[in-house]
Amino acid sequence: MVVLKSASELATMREAGRIVAQTLKAVSEAAAPGVTLQELDDLAREMLAEKGAKSSFLHYHPSFAPIPYPAVLCLSVNDAIVHGIPDARPLAEGDLLSIDFGAHVDGYHGDSAVTVGIGAVDDAAQRLSDTCRAALDAGIAAAQPGARLGDISYAVQTVCRSAGYGMPTGYGGHGVGTAMHEDPHLPNEGKPGRGLTLRPGLVLAIEPMVVESGSDRHRLLRDGWTVSTVDGSRAAHWEHTVAITESGPEILTAL
Repeated sequence: MVVLKSASELATMREAGRIVAQTLKAVSEAAAPGVTLQELDDLAREMLAEKGAKSSFLHYHPSFAPIPYPAVLCLSVNDAIVHGIPDARPLAEGDLLSIDFGAHVDGYHGDSAVTVGIGAVDDAAQRLSDTCRAALDAGIAAAQPGARLGDISYAVQTVCRSAGYGMPTGYGGHGVGTAMHEDPHLPNEGKPGRGLTLRPGLVLAIEPMVVESGSDRHRLLRDGWTVSTVDGSRAAHWEHTVAITESGPEILTAL
């Protein structure tokens, strides 16, 4: 069921979104060669406590997962696409790191992701991340009242496919509200003019993911959470929580 949010609900979601944006900024700035993934997760936990918010990810246990998620960040390095679990691994110069984070305030969630280079990265890695972010921007621009869900999907798809990148089959965005994942599912590929009509009050997480080799295939690692490329090529992931308003899309997870 698709639930439209009231003005007061959107105000609470803006607060959650600001906390998500502030935490992502701090974690991105702390991500450097030699820093471990666990240290980044510890930083995000500290910020949640300071701001009086709660993690959207910690203990989340969907039906596909063998265990509840054990961290507050998803940290996906190089060939990991999404849902990488933080551990004692130190980051290395040239790594490509996707940071996904969610928080809720008074039961309302914000969800966002960025991809950052660790130290100096090669031009191909930067292009991969930049293209994924451009796809997110295109998807947000398409999220206009009266448009259709497929218009967002098509905008994302066009940027990613035009660059020759793969897009993991079956993965995409989703509604956000009192649950981190709500209806509707938002595919990263689709046809314009198709699907749900976008109405003010609808809140969506728009989240393109791209694979450098052009392959759409992916695999689930033994931890039951990390989704990886099958050929070892790198991936990038960008995401914002976006509200449809009378005047156009509003990014709720921006600083």
